[in-house]
Amino acid sequence: MTDSKYFTTTKKGEIFELKAELNSDKKEKKKEAVKKVIASMTVGKDVSALFPDVVNCMQTDNLELKKLVYLYLMNYAKSQPDMAIMAVNTFVKDCEDPNPLIRALAVRTMGCIRVDKITEYLCEPLRKCLKDEDPYVRKTAAVCVAKLHDINAQLVEDQGFLDTLKDLISDSNPMVVANAVAALSEIAESHPNSNLLDLNPQTINKLLTALNECTEWGQIFILDCLANYTPRDDRESQSICERVTPRLSHANSAVVLSAVKVLMKFMEMLPKDLDYYGTLLKKLAPPLVTLLSAEPELQYVALRNINLIVQRRPEILKHEMKVFFVKYNDPIYVKLEKLDIMIRLASQANIAQVLAELKEYATEVDVDFVRKAVRAIGRCAIKVEQSAERCVSTLLDLIQTKVNYVVQEAIVVIKDIFRKYPNKYESVIATLCENLDSLDEPEARAAMIWIVGEYAERIDNADELLESFLEGFHDESTQVQLQLLTAIVKLFLKKPTETQELVQQVLSLATQDSDNPDLRDRGYIYWRLLSTDPVAAKEVVLAEKPLISEETDLIEPTLLEELICHIGTLASVYHKPPSAFVEGSRGVQHKRLPGSAGSGESVESPDTASAAGVSEAPPAVIPSQGDLLGDLLNLDLTPPTTTGPTPPPSSGMQMGAMDLLGGGLDSLLGGDLGGSPALAAGFGAPPAAVPASFSAPVSGGLDDLFDLGGGVGMPMGTYVPTKALWLPAMKAKGLEISGTFARRAGVIQMEMTLTNKAMSVMTDFAIQFNRNSFGLAPAGPLQVLTPIGPNQSIEVALPLNTVGPVMKMEPLNNLQVAVKNNIDVFYFSCQYPISMLFVEDGKMERQVFLATWKDIPNDNESQFQIKDCHLNSDAASNKLQGSNIFTIAKRTVEGQDMLYQSMKLSNGIWVLAELRVQAGNPNYTVSLKCRAPEVSQCVFQSYEAVLKN
Repeated sequence: MTDSKYFTTTKKGEIFELKAELNSDKKEKKKEAVKKVIASMTVGKDVSALFPDVVNCMQTDNLELKKLVYLYLMNYAKSQPDMAIMAVNTFVKDCEDPNPLIRALAVRTMGCIRVDKITEYLCEPLRKCLKDEDPYVRKTAAVCVAKLHDINAQLVEDQGFLDTLKDLISDSNPMVVANAVAALSEIAESHPNSNLLDLNPQTINKLLTALNECTEWGQIFILDCLANYTPRDDRESQSICERVTPRLSHANSAVVLSAVKVLMKFMEMLPKDLDYYGTLLKKLAPPLVTLLSAEPELQYVALRNINLIVQRRPEILKHEMKVFFVKYNDPIYVKLEKLDIMIRLASQANIAQVLAELKEYATEVDVDFVRKAVRAIGRCAIKVEQSAERCVSTLLDLIQTKVNYVVQEAIVVIKDIFRKYPNKYESVIATLCENLDSLDEPEARAAMIWIVGEYAERIDNADELLESFLEGFHDESTQVQLQLLTAIVKLFLKKPTETQELVQQVLSLATQDSDNPDLRDRGYIYWRLLSTDPVAAKEVVLAEKPLISEETDLIEPTLLEELICHIGTLASVYHKPPSAFVEGSRGVQHKRLPGSAGSGESVESPDTASAAGVSEAPPAVIPSQGDLLGDLLNLDLTPPTTTGPTPPPSSGMQMGAMDLLGGGLDSLLGGDLGGSPALAAGFGAPPAAVPASFSAPVSGGLDDLFDLGGGVGMPMGTYVPTKALWLPAMKAKGLEISGTFARRAGVIQMEMTLTNKAMSVMTDFAIQFNRNSFGLAPAGPLQVLTPIGPNQSIEVALPLNTVGPVMKMEPLNNLQVAVKNNIDVFYFSCQYPISMLFVEDGKMERQVFLATWKDIPNDNESQFQIKDCHLNSDAASNKLQGSNIFTIAKRTVEGQDMLYQSMKLSNGIWVLAELRVQAGNPNYTVSLKCRAPEVSQCVFQSYEAVLKN
């Protein structure tokens, strides 16, 4: 008879009978009674009253009975802590039992009893079991340490269990190693800054040796641990990849995905021209394809992971398109995921195959799937330009089927195709207009209205079509209402005489009769634009639209990097970082791929010496980016005064709102845009404080570079980037500006070439900067002393200071500029090298440097690689010194030169650096430490630019 008999009794007074049986002298009767107790406990009956009687059964040699009693103890110890202490003695005795199974069972159970009073008694037996001669006991004890740490972390640290656990990583038994790694990873997760898993090449070697002999779950623990390691160089990276690759052929899909995660991470460090890199790409495809022959649920998880892999490295699966073709019996969630990957892999080589498949899918019965298939055809047209023609004709064929939801999806994607390829496929508009009446979904109606408004001049009855939508204006969704408003305004600007009534009607509906704030605001803006300046309205509303990008649903790159580090976990299925769905402190560690950001590897710090009492003043905090619209509207184009404190900025938003509904752009920029006296007064006269050599235009040629023409001299070796095109003539009514930034004799200069490519003369130049991260502002007016005739150029050097208003920009070194002349005001943005802000007194004392390096937290340290640099350490040091990056000390360790350097930004932020230069190796490593770590990326870019210049 089976054990099911224990679950069938429902007698009353059962507890008393069980009590008697538990105290029986007969071993068999005792065992039967304990089984009945466990059965009652399993179905939810309260048998805690039997606690002392069950505990008395612990002292037995029968392993089965011991297991049952231990099971009961785990369940009820929490509710009976005082009684549970009675069992401690037996636990301690069992931990010294000759049978290793009983020793392991005892230590496992003690770890599962979460009672504080018992915890302290557990330490001694656990210490013995961690050093037990039997590997089964050691591996159980390793997991017990993690459980104990969860109950009382301080106790585990005080008793030295963590060190013992680290020693177990070197154990001879692979399962002990795997469990030790699992336990340390678990503890490290709850204490992210503890650096418990101190991974180094020796430890990694031990883990890789154990990897081959572990059980499958042991392999997963070890692979996950390997994924957190950052190799020192590409050779180490390759050797780890070679030893992990055999795991790709494992039967367990979790092992395969963990191996893929490690390889994807370490591939980042392999040079792409390496033969092994190509081999590895080929090896990664078959295991991923094999995962797609599993059951649907596993397929879905595999597909979600493949989706991430394909976004990072499409070349892995570019020849495997056919495995992603949909099967008739695939569940819908698998079908949709496959469709997504098909589009990601679509290329000129396979587009014919893909389109044939997608056209087939569009005739399926599943509505969701058909919609996605039609949308996919549109995405293919946008992604592969050569296929656009075929895609459009395929979409037209589908529209002819007159199936309502197919037609609506087709119209939505054709709108996007028009945006991508303007003036190419507009001949299909007539066909689209025939289906106007069948549209009932907001997105399709909005798309159709956009098409009618955008191409109103090509559609004879555009006004009638839009008027038909206007009849039920208040019943439409917001999306349709907004689109209708814009379309009718476009129509009015294209055919003003015929549509005046229509535009007044829609503006009235949108403003006076609507309670939607978005719709009202847009209506008022159009109304004000049209009534104030129809020409400006035309420029705004009918402006040329930017082409839409190929892939609109790609995951943002930094998130993708983090998700690649979480392949094979829930994060890779949700496509969200763990911090988005894991509560509490766990899982909030952000992981990054090596090479793409500061790696987590700890860098050798300079010799630390204690310098008591030396502290660094905290740098000025960079304010976060405020309201940009307000700031741009608030551009008052008068030069800032060079002396005295800067006045507090007036409320940007308030001013913006006034101007928006006042006299338009003219009043915003100080009256008439010609060279009128009012405007000249607004721009102000040049202040006397500026030296003549700064405000005079640079005459060009080598003379001025070397101070032969009265300009500012330049110390040898100062890095000046080549001029870049900042404002193209087509965007600025013929004014073209190219320029660069230079630091000459301690003064930052913006050096520009202004070229007039228009037919009229340009005069009355002025310049103004928006608030920026480091307070850069013109130190004087823009001196263009002579008018610039057609096809003439002039060189201008504008001195800058750093006392302007501050606002954090993205990226940090972004600068938004407004330039005005007699024709108009033009806006552009450019990026300045942060090395322009390194001041001349940026050399730290050695003792101060050491103390500061020690004082800045390790979390603020970032490490970068500078590739293909062929200078020795002395040449590099001299070159950097020209840009105010000062070398404080140099030492050589095992043939590697280490330069310790400091620099100081104009706002008082110090940046400390360690530059490693190895003779014969063109790749340098630079580690940066700073109290404001957001500047590190820009500082690294300056290092790279200066050294490679």
